This record gives sequence, C-alpha cells and structure tokens, in this order.
Amino acid sequence: MDYYESVVVNYLRTDRAIFLNTECCVQLNQAKNPDTSGHHWYCDAVALDLRAEMVFLCEISYAKQLPDLIKRLKGWHDHWELVCHALNRDSFVPAHWPVRPWLFVPEELVSLLLKRLEQVRGAESLKYVPRITTLEMVQPWKYPAYNRVGEADKPASIPPDMKA
Repeated sequence: MDYYESVVVNYLRTDRAIFLNTECCVQLNQAKNPDTSGHHWYCDAVALDLRAEMVFLCEISYAKQLPDLIKRLKGWHDHWELVCHALNRDSFVPAHWPVRPWLFVPEELVSLLLKRLEQVRGAESLKYVPRITTLEMVQPWKYPAYNRVGEADKPASIPPDMKA
C-alpha cells in the first residue's frame, strides 16, 4: 500500500458506517487461484456503506495521465455484470446493493478523468456512475477524525451525479 492509499483508507474509515476490505481481489471466474482464472483485479479497497446499502470499488491514483486507473475502469466497464456478480459470489454482498467505483484523484486531474471516462464508455452509456473525491479532500486536517461530519464541499469540477 502506498502512502496515499493509507490516507484514503483512513478517510474512509472515519465514517463509522463504512467497512473496508483493502487490496480486495475481484475475480470474474470462480477458481482457487485468481492468477490462473482469467480477468481479476486487486482493488485498492472495497467499501461497504451500510448506511446507503451500497458497495464502492475504491481506486486511488495520482499518475499524471491516469493510465492504470483508466485501464481498470475500462476493464470493469467491459465486464460490469461479472464484476458485480463476483462481489455477490465471493464477498457475499447482497445482490440488491448497487456497486459504484469511488475514485480518488488530485483535483487538477478531475477534468482529465472525466474526459477519459467518456473514452471508456465509447458509443454506449457508462455502465456505472463513479463517485469522485479529490485527494486534497482526504487530508486528515480537512475533516473531523471521528465522523467526517463537516467535511468541505467537493469542487465544482466534479459533476453533481459523481459527488455523492
């Protein structure tokens, strides 16, 4: 886990309704060894929001062009139904809980991320609506350490449907 992953994990854990599995393997094909079973990803964190009854696939990136993040989002988009099924099968997530990516990137990369998401979807609709939080917002001095109540509003560069 790199430095920013631990900062984001601490940010997520501050909300007592969220439970995490870090470096969680999301494996499309059921098998004993994910390395031989086909498509799989080690997600930075899978967050279960018990308040909202929702699952978040949390990914953190600060790479200038976001290449690995976009590749992962494309893979998820191409196999979205199987990703959701894998979470139900292997993590026992209730099938009626919605699944969304939750992306953590620097504020200066939000516009690039939105442009790349358009490329991921291609001619069809994006199969998920990601939540986006800037890395600047997860700094521990930006929110109360016991419940995240009173955290700052997200920047205007993030579309409304990707803020909550």
